[in-house]
Amino acid sequence: MQTPNTITRLLLVDDDEKFCRLISDYLSRFGYEVHAVHSGTEGVQVAKDDSWHAIILDVMLPGMDGFEVLQKLRESIATPVLMLTSLGEETDRIVGLELGADDYLPKTSSPRELLARLRAVLRRATRPLPETAEQPAQEIVIGPIRINLGARVAFLDEETLPLTPVEFDILVVLANSRGRVKSREELINEIRDRNYDVYDRSIDVHVSALRKKLHDDPKSPKFIRTVRAAGYMLIHPNEKL
Repeated sequence: MQTPNTITRLLLVDDDEKFCRLISDYLSRFGYEVHAVHSGTEGVQVAKDDSWHAIILDVMLPGMDGFEVLQKLRESIATPVLMLTSLGEETDRIVGLELGADDYLPKTSSPRELLARLRAVLRRATRPLPETAEQPAQEIVIGPIRINLGARVAFLDEETLPLTPVEFDILVVLANSRGRVKSREELINEIRDRNYDVYDRSIDVHVSALRKKLHDDPKSPKFIRTVRAAGYMLIHPNEKL
């Protein structure tokens, strides 16, 4: 359990007050401080006005739904977001991931599974990736991309990239293997802490979001090249296809 000096602050955005009490009571037993709000509009305001370690966000909110909330949050903050849905549709999950969600969980899941997913999201957001023989330094620089491993922040032309934890980890894995193809399965294994299905589109969705933030055109890539039936490869922007 966490000590008072290391309290993890969570924002829960859900219009079901009974559900909020249940989750808040459960997570507080493990040392988490949970603040609940019950509308998308309030969720956006509170998320931006204060500092949170993670946000638990329901999709089915009245007025401004969870997708719109997430889209507004990703305009300015990269706080990890775990989305909840009662729909369970693959399309909804993919939309959430495309908008920058870090994980997606059916609302019918047990509090215990929610806790496990939450812990995984928080680990990804705070841990440095292990150094490699190819890149022992605390920074990786490839053309205009600069990655600070210790601070877990990346820059493009010295502008901070608003990457989610998963996107940051994918970028680091690709950067550490520059010029070599990484299969989806290898990416899944190396970023760890996520219950991916190897054939799930999640990796593709996260790579697509990463490309957009790098202003990278998949048809004429400067940074991330798709190798058909093999995976992805990070290249130097001056390399020719």
